[in-house]
Amino acid sequence: MTREIPRLPLLIDGELVQSTTDRWRDVLNPATQEVVARVPMATAGELDRAVRSSARAYERWRAVGQGTRMRVMLKFQHLLRAHTAELAELITREHGKTLPDAEGEIGRGLEVVEHACSIASLQLGEYAENAASGIDVYTLIQPLGVCAGITAFNFPVMLPCFMFPLAVACGNTFVLKPSEQDPSASLRLAQLAQEAGLPPGVLNVVHGGPEIANGLCEHPLVKAVSFIGSTRVGTEIYRRATDAGKRCQSMMGAKNHCVILPDADRDVALNQLVGAAFGAAGQRCMATSVAVLVGEAREWLPDLVERTRSLRVNAGTDRTADLGPLISPAARQRVEGLIARGQEEGASLLLDGRGVAVDGYGEGNFVGPSIFGGVKAAMSIYQEEIFGPVLCVVEAETLDEAIAFVNANPNGNGVALFTQDGGAARHFQSNIDVGQVGINLPIPVPVAWFSFTGSRGSKLGDLGPNGKQAVQFWTQTKTVTARWAPRGGGPSGINTTITMK
Repeated sequence: MTREIPRLPLLIDGELVQSTTDRWRDVLNPATQEVVARVPMATAGELDRAVRSSARAYERWRAVGQGTRMRVMLKFQHLLRAHTAELAELITREHGKTLPDAEGEIGRGLEVVEHACSIASLQLGEYAENAASGIDVYTLIQPLGVCAGITAFNFPVMLPCFMFPLAVACGNTFVLKPSEQDPSASLRLAQLAQEAGLPPGVLNVVHGGPEIANGLCEHPLVKAVSFIGSTRVGTEIYRRATDAGKRCQSMMGAKNHCVILPDADRDVALNQLVGAAFGAAGQRCMATSVAVLVGEAREWLPDLVERTRSLRVNAGTDRTADLGPLISPAARQRVEGLIARGQEEGASLLLDGRGVAVDGYGEGNFVGPSIFGGVKAAMSIYQEEIFGPVLCVVEAETLDEAIAFVNANPNGNGVALFTQDGGAARHFQSNIDVGQVGINLPIPVPVAWFSFTGSRGSKLGDLGPNGKQAVQFWTQTKTVTARWAPRGGGPSGINTTITMK
C-alpha cells in the first residue's frame, strides 16, 4: 500500500489553507532520501492574501495592551516547552541534526520567547517634564505594521524565534517564509504561537522559494524584513527591501575563527573546538570553521585530529551520534568538492570525511569530520564558507599575528579565544574586528536579552536580532512635545523664533 505523503498547508488568517499552486517541492529526510512531505511554492495571490490579512489584523493588534501581549508570550513559552520533543523530531526528520542538538536549538529559541515576555519593560519610552517652561517632551515606542521574516534551513525553530516573537510582542503583525527544505517545524511553531493566543492574521506562514522572498521584500504593505541565511541571498534580500524603502536586517555568511594560545587549558580548548567545528555537521552560521593555533599550541594539531576521529556519524535519531547528515545531496557534493579543491591547492588533508559509511543509511548525505592543516588565506577552503564538517587549521607565531589574520577576513560574525591570560583576552577583545567575541567558549552567540551583533561582511543593516536592537528594529519612535495651558491661560503674543517660551 502506497503511503500518502502529506502536503503542507499555508497558515493565513488563522486557518490552515491548502495552496492552489501547481508547483510543489519534495521535503526529504537527509538520512534516507525518503520524501516526508511536500511543500507548496505559493502563488503571488496567496502571498498578497497573507500580507493583507496581517495588515487587517494590525489595526486591532496594535491597540492590544502590553499586558495581553505579554501573557500570550508567557503561554507560548509554556507550549514551546511542552512540545519540545515533537518539534525536535520534525527538525531531525527534515534537517538531519541529532535529536539532542535539535532540542538545544529549541532551547535557544525559547530564550527569545522568554525575553519577549518582558515586553512591558522593553517597550518603555522617555518623559521629561518641563523640558522648557510649561512644556513636556516624551517618546512613544510604537510598532511599524506588517513585518516579514525569511529564514535559512539550518535552524527551523531558532531562526523564526529570532524574528516574530519580539516583533508581535511589540504590536506588529508578521508574515514568515520558512526554508522550503525543512518547513514543518517552522509551521508547527507558528501554530503553537496561535494556540497561545495570537489572533488570526497576526502571524501568517507562506511557503515558497525566491519569488515569495522577493515578493515580501517588495510588497507595499510590508514595513520591515528580517533575513538570516547565506551571503548571496542575503545581499539580494537587503537590496530589494531597501530599494523598496523598507527596513532590513540581513544576517549572512561567516568564516568564524578560534584562536588558541599555548597557555590555554588544552583539554578544554580542543574539546570545545571539536564540538563547535563539527556539531550539526558544520551547518551553523556560527560554526567554528578555522582554528588558529598560536606558538607552542601548534604542536597540539595531532591531538586535535585524534580527538576528532572519536566523533560518531549517524542518523540524527541516534542519540549517541555526534553529527548527522548534511541537508541535501547537493550540499554533500559541494562539501566534498571543496575538500578535493583544498587538496589540489596544497593544503594537508589530515582527516578525510568523504566516503563515510553509515550502517542502514546508504542513501544518506553523510560527510564525516575533515581537517586541513597548512591552510593559507588564498585557498578556496578558506575563502568560501564550506557549511559542512570541515575545519581549516592555520598557524601563527604570536597573538597579534593571529589578530591580524582574523581581521583580514571580510566576515565578522564570530570569533573565539582560548587563554588563561586575562591581559591577552582583553587585548584580543579590544583589537579584534568581529561583532561577537567568545573568551574560552567557541560559539559566542549571546543570550537572547543581548543583541546578535555580527559585523562587516556578515551583516547588512544597523540593527541585529534579539535584545535591545531587535526592539529598536521592530518599532519606531514618535516624539511628542506638549504644552497644556495652565489655569489663568498660556503664553500671550506672537513668537516668530524657534525658542520655546
